[in-house]
Amino acid sequence: MIASPEIDAVAVVVRVPSHYEPTKAALEAGKHVYCEWPLGRTTAEAEELARLAEAKGLVTAVGLQARVNPALMYLKELVAAGYVGEMLAVHVKLMREGVLARPSHRTWQRDAALGANTLTIANGHTIDAMRFVVGDIARLSAVVSTQAKQWLDTGSNIWLDVTSPDNILTIGRLRSGAVVSVHIGAIPYAGSGYLMEIYGRDGTLIEEGEDSAQLNEVALRGAQNSNTLVPIVVPDRFTVAGPDTPAGEALNVGQMYTLLARAIRNGRGGQPDFETAVELHRLVDGIKQASDTGREVSFA
Repeated sequence: MIASPEIDAVAVVVRVPSHYEPTKAALEAGKHVYCEWPLGRTTAEAEELARLAEAKGLVTAVGLQARVNPALMYLKELVAAGYVGEMLAVHVKLMREGVLARPSHRTWQRDAALGANTLTIANGHTIDAMRFVVGDIARLSAVVSTQAKQWLDTGSNIWLDVTSPDNILTIGRLRSGAVVSVHIGAIPYAGSGYLMEIYGRDGTLIEEGEDSAQLNEVALRGAQNSNTLVPIVVPDRFTVAGPDTPAGEALNVGQMYTLLARAIRNGRGGQPDFETAVELHRLVDGIKQASDTGREVSFA
């Protein structure tokens, strides 16, 4: 397929440990690439792929779909336009249930070395959505923990040892000076879902949903110089996917492919690319480093 002159772009949507080889082969063949997140099993793999894409002059996209969620795009615009004024504090949480058991085809994720776990995926997507809206983290402290040290393989009914983390707590400061706290957890039962709270001198913005903004619909509420939160309607102009694209999980994926196509055609699409992925890989590494050393990590 990669050798075919009829193919302009390749989508790499296999499991994380297998992202590197097909992505590299496609880039070397001169194909534009959309790769799911994480871009590589390690930051080194992601950096190599980003350098190769740049050297080849190719258009890339990485599957950080929260960045093309219409509600997130509007939330980012509201913050930039001063809806909350000077940002003072940001809090984000995502609590998902079901950490104690997995079907056999999903138990491979128990191995932290394979790069697909709560730290890299749920935390990666969610903290990236936050930094997309409110800006980058300047410094942070963190706790990365494996609270459930065994999973039940529901296919074999065997308990398996787990090294992948399931609870990630990050606190720090944004480059803007606002304080930030993030808790991403995979817990046994009745997860409370997703929440992003942005508090400023002039107002408050809230984003919430049953799950993260990566592939799910979320609702916005806001208050300006008031203690009463009111619903905020997302303008249609933020939906760029084709009119036949289904709502829900498919919409954000459709948004990403639409923006990728625009970038291939005219050089500008606005989609998250491999450089975006490398930045996030380094942030996730910083969170792990802060937890391992017990010391604050700063970012240039």
